[in-house]
Amino acid sequence: VLIAVVTSMPELVTGVSSVALVGLPDLAMGDFFGSCLFNLTIIALMDILYRPGPVLTHASSRHIASAMAGIVLISVAAGGILAGGRLSGLAAGWVGVPSILILIVYLVAVRQIFRFERGYQSTSPANALKYEGSSTKATWLKFSLAAAAVIGAGIWLAYIGGEIAETTAWSTSFVGSLFLAISTSMPELVFAIAAVRLGAIDMAVADILGANMLNMANIFTVDLFYIQGPVLSSVSSAHVITAGLVVVMSLMVIAGLRFQQRRKTFLIISWYSVAFIGLYLFGTYALFVSGAGLR
Repeated sequence: VLIAVVTSMPELVTGVSSVALVGLPDLAMGDFFGSCLFNLTIIALMDILYRPGPVLTHASSRHIASAMAGIVLISVAAGGILAGGRLSGLAAGWVGVPSILILIVYLVAVRQIFRFERGYQSTSPANALKYEGSSTKATWLKFSLAAAAVIGAGIWLAYIGGEIAETTAWSTSFVGSLFLAISTSMPELVFAIAAVRLGAIDMAVADILGANMLNMANIFTVDLFYIQGPVLSSVSSAHVITAGLVVVMSLMVIAGLRFQQRRKTFLIISWYSVAFIGLYLFGTYALFVSGAGLR
């Protein structure tokens, strides 16, 4: 939860800026959904970098709960988009019911995961020795400074995304799903690489799945700032393509965690990693040709 909050901060800042300052809700939703898609593709890179074996084989099966929660959250969001104006009357003020439901599901899921995890101890004593003697105050200070740097780096991305859409004639849905999503997912990418080098596979997988959950929960915050009405009723249905691919990839993560293979399928890469890369490329192409690519 803690790492995911920090690494997902660029998405939140960009999303709020997109609707409140730039007035482009499709840019915000594209960033959220595209970031989820890119985050899962990061697992493929982790798999390539991790030499001992398939990366999901060395991750705890307890992450299945986070993956399932992510599927539920993104399915609710996709349903809100598909319903469109039919749910515009169901709102608390201007905030749509699907956004409120997403927040409730996220809070319940985090609580259940926390209660489930309390009975488990850290299994990385060797890594823990590296930080023996570090004070709690110093650790929290470093954490806060890192968070501030991440927020500062992401605050201008909404303006940049708007400029890209304006100068290229690409739709804001496509720009958000591709360019902004990759940019705002850089903290997850850097953290995943660092965690793999430390051997902290569980922390890296937890960050990716937790960030995807939080990306969906951020829809509620963006809806608060989008006073024109429920934000999910105001965006392109092209985002459902991305949502569907995220669901499929999340199911593959569950399969990789549940049916742990001993060796990588293709020497340096596992079957699910090949599928992740292929689905990401397919999703980008499908978004472009579906009408989301050009205005």
